Amino acid sequence: MGELIDGQWRRTDLETVISNGTVRRQPSIFRHWITPKGAAAGTHDFVAEPGRYHLYISLACPWAHRVLIMRSLKGLERLVGVSVVHWLMGEDGWTFDDGPGVVPDIVNGARRLYEIYQQADPHCTSRVTVPVLWDKLERTIVSNESSEIIRMFNSAFDDLGALPGDYYPVEFREPIDALNERIYANLNNGVYRAGFAVRQDVYDSAVQSVFDTLDWLEAYLDGRKYLVGEKLTEADIRLFVTLIRFDAVYYGHFKCSRRALREYPRLWRYTRRLARHSKIRGTINFTHIKGHYYGSHPWLNPNGIIPTGPELDLGLPDRAHRKDIRCT
Repeated sequence: MGELIDGQWRRTDLETVISNGTVRRQPSIFRHWITPKGAAAGTHDFVAEPGRYHLYISLACPWAHRVLIMRSLKGLERLVGVSVVHWLMGEDGWTFDDGPGVVPDIVNGARRLYEIYQQADPHCTSRVTVPVLWDKLERTIVSNESSEIIRMFNSAFDDLGALPGDYYPVEFREPIDALNERIYANLNNGVYRAGFAVRQDVYDSAVQSVFDTLDWLEAYLDGRKYLVGEKLTEADIRLFVTLIRFDAVYYGHFKCSRRALREYPRLWRYTRRLARHSKIRGTINFTHIKGHYYGSHPWLNPNGIIPTGPELDLGLPDRAHRKDIRCT
């Protein structure tokens, strides 16, 4: 964890992101929008154009992962380029140091992600997070808010050759928003509240909310293939990125060990089915996921030992989840 202070990168100690014993997330500060014609949809207008935008992600981070999934589902590989940071977040934060699956920054030549933030705003005082959506024309950050980037990708490039598919359909927006809110507070962010808790009561409360939500989802999925309607939606994508990490890192590293996800028959079938989706399976990289969590939190894992297990039978083609993401 870290932030820019007076234009300089500073690693953030755990205590600075803890409030009353629980993790506190700062809001994203770049909140502009890309729209088909640059219509006024935010604080600045950005027009959807092929090749104009570039995405900076981590394959380990669930917030970045959901953006990468949407990029793949919409077939935006030829329209929006991508760079992938190294999984280890050390004293310099996210970097482009050499490693399997790392895709260098060929747009700005950055070696550290905080350099992108500095280019966008030399006076920026912000946590340096992924994903980052960069505008090559105006040379600035459009957005570092994943929930909004996925909605841009969902529709902004439809007239430029994006694949068909609406993952936030008008008729289902109300239930999608309600599910997103409940799942984010209690599960997506709940595992972090448990893992980074510094008081027993805070940990107990967070873990309770995590498993109350998993129990609820297990019952909710009875007779359902997807969370809303009969097709994959944004709600599924946002849930999936937490579920795919659960047994590998949240169960042990974040002490969410009351039950493994594999002990939930419906949730496990749901997770395996999404993991095998032709547009999703290539975005999953357990080398980055496990390397980041177990290597980047020395206050939780002082020796940086990365466990060899668990062995998860996701039914994926051999090495599909280790496929490199190439820059276009």
